[in-house]
Amino acid sequence: MQPISEELLQRAAQGDETALAALIARMMPVIRKGAWSAQAPGLDFDDAVQEGLIGLFGAVRGYDPSRGVPFAAYAANCIVNAQRDAHRAATRKKHAPLNDSVPLPEDQAAPGPEELAIASENRTDVLAQIDTLLSPLERAALLASLDGLSPTQTAKVLDRAPRAVENALARARRKLRAAR
Repeated sequence: MQPISEELLQRAAQGDETALAALIARMMPVIRKGAWSAQAPGLDFDDAVQEGLIGLFGAVRGYDPSRGVPFAAYAANCIVNAQRDAHRAATRKKHAPLNDSVPLPEDQAAPGPEELAIASENRTDVLAQIDTLLSPLERAALLASLDGLSPTQTAKVLDRAPRAVENALARARRKLRAAR
């Protein structure tokens, strides 16, 4: 880390953005190193870097050169303390439900009345096609398959050969695909 001049520190404290950017660039290795060790559920690397930057800003405002401590050491201590506090806050038991929860997908909104009406019409159309296009065996094999029964289980229920049920299911699928 390069030494930090008194002039750069004063300019940064007065609000000079270029001086503050230079100060951040010089302290970034300390911030990133602390961020790696501060990571926890609820506190990812980027959040820990932000906490380190907040600690650096506090160090710029609160630094007193008359105490005889170099700014780099004081700032490093402020950065590490800010990241440690954030880590401690993120790992509190009161945050456990948030840290352990699974986010809901944002792109799956509940269907509106229009979508429900369209889906109902489509379902009615499909059921009508099943009734008109399929033979009784094909219909029974398809409905049993939709209920989760295997062809062998369906064959026992319908008192048919398993191969006959498999063929009927294949014919039903082929007819419904062609009807689309």
